[in-house]
Amino acid sequence: MRRQRVIGATIAIAAFAIVGIVATSLLQRQKLHAEDVVAAYRADAKYEGITIDYPGDGTLFPPEIVAPTFRWADRNPRCTAWLVRIEFGGSRPATYYLTRQPHWMPQPQDWQAMKQASLEQPAHLVVLGVSARDASNILTGASVSFATSKDEVGAPLFYREVNLPFIDAVKDPSRIRWRFGSISSPQPPPVVLENLPVCGNCHSFSRDGSILAMDVDYANSKGSYVITRVQPEMTLATSDVITWDSYRKEDGEQTFGLLSQISPDGRYIVSTVKDKSVFVPQPNLAFSQLFFPLRGILCLYDRQMGTFRALPGADNPEFVQSNPAWSPDGKYIVFARARAYDLKDTRGQGKILLTREECKEFVEDGKPFLFDLYRLPFNDGQGGTPEPVAGASNNGVSNFFARYSPDGRWIVFCKAKSYMLLQPDSELYIIPAQGGEARRLRANTRRMNSWHSWSPNGKWLVFSSKAYSDYTQLCLTHIDENGESTPVVLLDHLTSPDRAANIPEFVNAQPTAITKIHEQFLNDYSFVRAGNEFFNQGDADNAIAEYSKALELNPNNISAHHRLGFLLYQVKGQSAEGMTHLLTAYKLAAEDPRIQYDLGMAYLHQAKLEDAIRLLSEAIRRVPNGLDDQYDPVQMRLHLTQALIAAGQSKQAEPLLMKALRFNPNHPEVRYRLALVLADLGRTDEALAHYTKAVGLDSRVDTSPVLHHLLATGLLQSRKFREALQHEEKALAMARSQGNTELVKTIEQQVALCKRLLQASN
Repeated sequence: MRRQRVIGATIAIAAFAIVGIVATSLLQRQKLHAEDVVAAYRADAKYEGITIDYPGDGTLFPPEIVAPTFRWADRNPRCTAWLVRIEFGGSRPATYYLTRQPHWMPQPQDWQAMKQASLEQPAHLVVLGVSARDASNILTGASVSFATSKDEVGAPLFYREVNLPFIDAVKDPSRIRWRFGSISSPQPPPVVLENLPVCGNCHSFSRDGSILAMDVDYANSKGSYVITRVQPEMTLATSDVITWDSYRKEDGEQTFGLLSQISPDGRYIVSTVKDKSVFVPQPNLAFSQLFFPLRGILCLYDRQMGTFRALPGADNPEFVQSNPAWSPDGKYIVFARARAYDLKDTRGQGKILLTREECKEFVEDGKPFLFDLYRLPFNDGQGGTPEPVAGASNNGVSNFFARYSPDGRWIVFCKAKSYMLLQPDSELYIIPAQGGEARRLRANTRRMNSWHSWSPNGKWLVFSSKAYSDYTQLCLTHIDENGESTPVVLLDHLTSPDRAANIPEFVNAQPTAITKIHEQFLNDYSFVRAGNEFFNQGDADNAIAEYSKALELNPNNISAHHRLGFLLYQVKGQSAEGMTHLLTAYKLAAEDPRIQYDLGMAYLHQAKLEDAIRLLSEAIRRVPNGLDDQYDPVQMRLHLTQALIAAGQSKQAEPLLMKALRFNPNHPEVRYRLALVLADLGRTDEALAHYTKAVGLDSRVDTSPVLHHLLATGLLQSRKFREALQHEEKALAMARSQGNTELVKTIEQQVALCKRLLQASN
């Protein structure tokens, strides 16, 4: 046994030795290949066929940046290996590396040496393509220059990572997360906030980095906003939450509080309120939502006084005023403005977010909507006269998302053909702060450039782009004292490949200033909001799970009982359990028309007609014009008339159907139901007119044998025997197909009578 172990060990050592020899041989061959390429290289030769995708020519890297990945595309299929050659100025020798892939990342120690050698002077990246069979024959090549800046970024980034498509993030906001850290981190900075049970959105910091303010969907208000002091272990507490709904609360309107920004000194928050916005999910993964406001004014919250008030000069309801930005001294606010717009489809009147159907003219027809930048003196909250910013207004495109440089000299903003944010053609432009000629930043990528923020020292600008991935990535550019920018520096190492990074903000703090952010928002409303998102997407199972969690925290949550009752009864077929929840919701809020309507529908299904009529009538009385698509005024009246007809109360049904016709004169089911009611009342000619109109609008509504039997009865009384027979025969065919044997017998007798009378009349 011992001898076998010795033999085994000897064989293993020999195997390792063989592997070592093979590895050494491969390295030697690779070195020879590299030397062959170097020997064949001529600095004065013109090489083509390679496109260097990254970095761009003239890229300036910050001194603390980690090693990038150089990427290129080779148009020659014979190239299977590439020599990466880095050439420096002066007498420093070039370095070179061989790779079998069309990309290469320097080792940390090599990159550090490259940065030192290229400090404030250009180095050259040369890529040469060869065939592995003949390394001495250079087939393709290209080169770009790059340098390292003496200017550090000098501040950490706070940014959000979102799963796509965006509608998935809305349905499950717990997957959204926030990172905080330095660009010098070789890995994505630590996640400091995650598993937030509500949607968190736009955030901003005070100038000294001591205060964080952020949108949160706390409790039952989309307009909630949390303001808290920055520290390593932070807590987003309910006591730190305000709501923009508090502005003119007496209006009874909800508001979102869009694109809010804290003032440099941390005293004020400015936000868009009384807003109405296009908010439509899109099928494209990269651009999975269309969002921009159509209405809204700017509102101030004074933290010192605890008060809300409109900002004079940006509170004109004839315009949408949004997207505010403070000058670094707090004396001016620049914002995006456009003429307020009313959609042709008014079903969403009073709602904050408009649906795809309501926004067809934008989503399907591509109707433009353009914003201009305006500047307004702040005057300690007294405002003033807004003036268009020269170079960022009246230029035939949409201008938005202005950001002042820390020294107050420049404004960088976005231009796009139309709309706001998340636009494929969005590009960054710079103008003097007082307005002037707009210059396109050299850093712009080929697809979407937005969400930008200046470093506290004013030397660098971070922004988001989709040039390299559908999942938005962060980018940097250096901006000098003349407002000139450099080609993009991609920060792809900061973001997970399955997340879109947006809302990046440099924070005037140390990278360790925030290590963890906790939340105290976990309450029943959080789960109701999550359930509502699943409900709106037709995901009943996940909606039921979220509403059930809400009831675990609060057994008296009215919305959870109501929605659970509806889903269990109407969708899942669990009538008894659904009825229990509906009755509980009704007990807690008997005057809620939504609950009245859904409980009335359940009673209608159970043929408890008296209860159904009472509740459906009360719901219509409370909301005569309906509520939304689920509580459409026409459908509400159709269901009530269904109960009335079944209860033999056709006379009471007629005015309801006439009202429904005023809402929609071309609704075939209303016409058909009205024909049934009129036929039951013996008004055959009127019934026939509505019947003919209904079938002309949609032949599929013609399903009631009772209607044709009633029409035939009326026609018999008018001695129109042939027409009566036609309707009775149609009624008989329908009754037989529906298996209604009792009605079949009645109609068969009437058919025989029609035939006898018709024969006698001839």
